[in-house]
Amino acid sequence: MFKTYLLLFIAIAFEIIATSALKASEQFSKPWPSLLTVIGYATAFYFLSLSLNKLNLGIAYAIWSGVGIIMISVVGLFLFKQKLDLPAVIGIVLIVCGVVVINVFSKSVSH
Repeated sequence: MFKTYLLLFIAIAFEIIATSALKASEQFSKPWPSLLTVIGYATAFYFLSLSLNKLNLGIAYAIWSGVGIIMISVVGLFLFKQKLDLPAVIGIVLIVCGVVVINVFSKSVSH
C-alpha cells in the first residue's frame, strides 16, 4: 500500500508544479511555464491513474484535492505573495479535517 500512496503523492507533487506553472504562464503567453503546465498535468494524471489501481476513486480524489489545496495555498503565499483571509484558512482546515477523518475512520480506505 505504501507504493500506492507514493504514486498518489508523486501525482500531487506534479499537480502542484503544474498549477504553479499555470499561474506563471500568464494565460499561456509565456512558453516555458506553459510547457511545464502541460507536462506537469500529464505526468500528474498518469501517476494518479497508477494509484487508482489500488485506491478507491473517491478516497484518492479527496486526498489529491485536500493536499493539493493546502500545498498550492502555501505556494501562492510564498511564491506569488497571495495571502488568505480567515474564512479561507478555516475552509482549508475543514478540508484537512475531512481528509484525516476519511483516512483514519473510513472503511473505504485500506489500512
